[in-house]
Amino acid sequence: MPLSHRPMVVVPERLTRRGTPDEETTKEVVMEKIMWLVLGGVVFVAALRAGHSRRAMLMGRWALGVLFIVFGAAVNAIYLGLGTEYYATFADASPFPFVRDTWESLVVPHQGFFIGLLIIAETTTGALILTGGRWTQVGLMALIGFHIGQLAFGGVLWVWAPLMLVALVLLLRAERRARTTLHVHRSVRHPVST
Repeated sequence: MPLSHRPMVVVPERLTRRGTPDEETTKEVVMEKIMWLVLGGVVFVAALRAGHSRRAMLMGRWALGVLFIVFGAAVNAIYLGLGTEYYATFADASPFPFVRDTWESLVVPHQGFFIGLLIIAETTTGALILTGGRWTQVGLMALIGFHIGQLAFGGVLWVWAPLMLVALVLLLRAERRARTTLHVHRSVRHPVST
């Protein structure tokens, strides 16, 4: 889950089975946060330039794909595999009691199923983004829906999700324009006979 309510000050005992601090785990969680910020920043800046630069569009696509496959799906798979209580407090910052209650009563007790679905969705979406063409557009639309849904969780997601929504919409617009331009150029070279 991207830059969620994972504490910026890491409480390592939440991530180890024994309940004892683990310096390596702390370093890994800090590195994960840094990579989310770095790749998120690359996506945002690339999205701002994507309408005028194919290179920026491709850089945004690449950074977004890596972000969701490696630092989304793979990291969530590791946390889930460790059997941690990592997801227990994810919804605590939500201003909506329904979201907090549903998370606590439905998602946390069945986190293997729900986080498993999240891992599949992040992997699939990341792969779609990296594929190019219409599939990238499908992946971008899926991520737009995902980030709209994140707004229900409040906290840091009220900063992260709107910034990512701007970036995703700009990337989608650039992808659509690039596809239209490519289609127009091809039809000029090979006009359709009537």
